[in-house]
Amino acid sequence: MERIWLQSYSPGVPAEIEVGDLGSIGEKFEASVRDYGERVAIVSGAAGVGITYRELDVLSRRVAAYLQAVLKLPQGSRVALMMPNLLQYLVCLLGALRAGHVVVNVNPLYTARELEHQLADSGAEAIFILENMAHVLEKVIAHTPVRHVVVTGVGDLLGFPKRHLAHFVVRRVKKMVPLFSLPGAVSFDAMLAQGAAARFEPVKVADDDLAFLQYTGGTTGVSKGAMLTHRNLLANARQGEVWSDPFLDPKDEFILVTAIPLYHIFALGAAVSHLTRGGLNVLVADPRNTTAFVKVLAKYRFVTLPAVNTLFNSLIHHPDFAKVDFSKLRFAIGGGAAVQKAVAERWQQITGVPLCEGYGLTECSPTVTCNPLDIKGFNGSIGLPLPSTEISIRDENGVEVPPGAPGELCVRGPQVMKGYWNRPDETARVMTPDGFLRTGDVATIDERGFVRIVDRQKDMILVSGFNVYPNEVEQVVALHPLVMEAAAIGVPDEASGEAVKLYVVRKDPALTVEALIAHCRESLAAYKVPRLVEFLDELPKSNVGKVLRRELRERGGLGK
Repeated sequence: MERIWLQSYSPGVPAEIEVGDLGSIGEKFEASVRDYGERVAIVSGAAGVGITYRELDVLSRRVAAYLQAVLKLPQGSRVALMMPNLLQYLVCLLGALRAGHVVVNVNPLYTARELEHQLADSGAEAIFILENMAHVLEKVIAHTPVRHVVVTGVGDLLGFPKRHLAHFVVRRVKKMVPLFSLPGAVSFDAMLAQGAAARFEPVKVADDDLAFLQYTGGTTGVSKGAMLTHRNLLANARQGEVWSDPFLDPKDEFILVTAIPLYHIFALGAAVSHLTRGGLNVLVADPRNTTAFVKVLAKYRFVTLPAVNTLFNSLIHHPDFAKVDFSKLRFAIGGGAAVQKAVAERWQQITGVPLCEGYGLTECSPTVTCNPLDIKGFNGSIGLPLPSTEISIRDENGVEVPPGAPGELCVRGPQVMKGYWNRPDETARVMTPDGFLRTGDVATIDERGFVRIVDRQKDMILVSGFNVYPNEVEQVVALHPLVMEAAAIGVPDEASGEAVKLYVVRKDPALTVEALIAHCRESLAAYKVPRLVEFLDELPKSNVGKVLRRELRERGGLGK
């Protein structure tokens, strides 16, 4: 496809990035230590405790030495991390990468079945795990290759007295640490001590070596490990940097607030980029506590906040959010799910800064497209392909369609994965002969190069032969002033094959089904108007905040 999107790039953004020998994430971090050693690299937003680049260097070296010299894991071994957004997460992540290992990020909310699958599939031999989840590991460890366990507590690295207070509250007051038995497991402190007494020998890590086995969500089948290399992550980091550099003041401290879980590719990619540019990453462990989250935002004059639509929505409805100092905010990026117009417009009214929607997926490290950061307001698109990124929109026969026509979005670029771990058939299914990744998303591109996601192919609803895309219905419903959140699915219907069912969380209990249907009829064709409406107290969501349509389908007995 002709790169028509280049005409719409912001001034100063190049068409290409240098993708030669990018080196490794560890090498890039070590360069940041040399350049920004005394700067604070990461901070626990809740506790207000930070670690400088130099301290992070020392701690991650100890982790690397422990894995390398104490456990004697050969280079390329898989090391799992299972914890929320704690300081320890990035310490362990960098330690594993600097020792030449492959990080396997694990959702800390996984059930025993899900955890067993990911550990067994990845072949992980070691795991760093928060004590709150250790009882889940106990149930399955015998059925996995894991031989080494390091257990950490929420207060580790916070220092006295915050460390002891955090441990007391979590263990004694909230009783959030179920009893567990993992013979041979060592504490985080003991691991650091053993690492300090050992010698770390730097290893050569090529840019094409694996850095992560990043597992897809698994909500639509067996979870697969996307093989992401150091080059994939660093190329995507560089793409993001050149996209944002024209809008940053080099005199300002680049403060990122990470409320999305670090095990998720959206936050992981942002964290890698941040560590290479000497910024401060403020970690939020529990963004669902909106009051506490707003207090963290009020403490730091942040430059950027990447998040999902549901998180932005919760913030704009909090009474104290408008009191936050947004003077240094340069851009906010929405991804992971469609950004709704009502949320974007309210965000801009409060902050004075547009909410820029982007698009990515695990297999692309993650970012594929993003709106220019100088847009004036919400435009309903996922933006333009990033520098050095090619897209092609193709029909069911693999033939490219013209601008304006819907088709499957396909992507080629330095951020695209090597393939799926131990699944050559699945890799072949999603990769085209000319090297494009088939995303499974239906999209269009206009004459200026802006891409719009119509919907996921699997979520499409077929009403009397007509395609209905849930995103479109949800966008319309979200504009109703009494709607907090909404999700649409397809349900069986004798007359039309399928019909649209709507699940809604109300702002006001006065909202009726009749009023919602009337609202939809004003903006949607008759076959798109929901036939059924059900009010819920909350929508089921992943830990990242993405609405889980599959659970809604199962709720209705559909199991689709």
